[in-house]
Amino acid sequence: MGVTGTWGARVVQRTAGDRGHRGHRGQRGHEGHQRYGRHWGHGGYRGSALCLAATRESAFVHAIASAGVAFAVTRSCAEGTSTICGCDSHHKGPPGDGWKWGGCSEDADFGVLVSREFADARENRPDARSAMNRHNNEAGRTTILDHMHLKCKCHGLSGSCEVKTCWWAQPDFRAIGDYLKDKYDSASEMVVEKHRESRGWVETLRAKYALFKPPTERDLVYYENSPNFCEPNPETGSFGTRDRTCNVTSHGIDGCDLLCCGRGHNTRTEKRKEKCHCIFHWCCYVSCQECTRVYDVHTCK
Repeated sequence: MGVTGTWGARVVQRTAGDRGHRGHRGQRGHEGHQRYGRHWGHGGYRGSALCLAATRESAFVHAIASAGVAFAVTRSCAEGTSTICGCDSHHKGPPGDGWKWGGCSEDADFGVLVSREFADARENRPDARSAMNRHNNEAGRTTILDHMHLKCKCHGLSGSCEVKTCWWAQPDFRAIGDYLKDKYDSASEMVVEKHRESRGWVETLRAKYALFKPPTERDLVYYENSPNFCEPNPETGSFGTRDRTCNVTSHGIDGCDLLCCGRGHNTRTEKRKEKCHCIFHWCCYVSCQECTRVYDVHTCK
């Protein structure tokens, strides 16, 4: 099916509507969750400034944003809020052992198609940055397809599972973010190469280190080093890491030693009200008490 970028933009508006806006906000929320505990995350940078550079942070932002568009459109279609798309009709074959097809299977292929046309519409230049953005956008979308799974619901008397109906479903978006966070940590550094073609000079990307396995379509790529996020820097968009919450028991990047850049950390106690002693009542509700718990909170100096 021939699809244009303009068509893709219209589909995002018509299929997602408010869902698309909420999906983008949800993507931003989950993106913040993944960035939390890193020098550049959770208010640690100005997103627009960071995305101007071809760093691994920009690679992550493009990947999760592209995945967010695909996720929101796919979910909107399955919920029936659009008149031009719906359930995935391909998953209606023979049932499995102890279950049958039912519900509405989510059509992730359609969501990915729309995301591809929408997110890649401006990435048609013959330069390295467009090549990088297209690759990382596709890596984000591929994550959605790779994590599709069978979701089932039990039917029967007294909570039994005599019959199960199942449908094809997307994962929780936080799982997508966690996966892309790991891809961010293992992103492949590239170098820019120029080639003369009939349309002129074209820039492509090649893995910088020949000893390492070349990146696949599921890996994130970048070709510029990340700036120092320890101190505020308006040119790079960094707000620094002062007052950032850190994990005193971690030896990773979220640990106080690394996240605070050697400046040390402060500790304070914080009281939080939480649900506790929850009891399930038949049938069917849960009652909980409210408890006050005290936590130690560590922040960078």
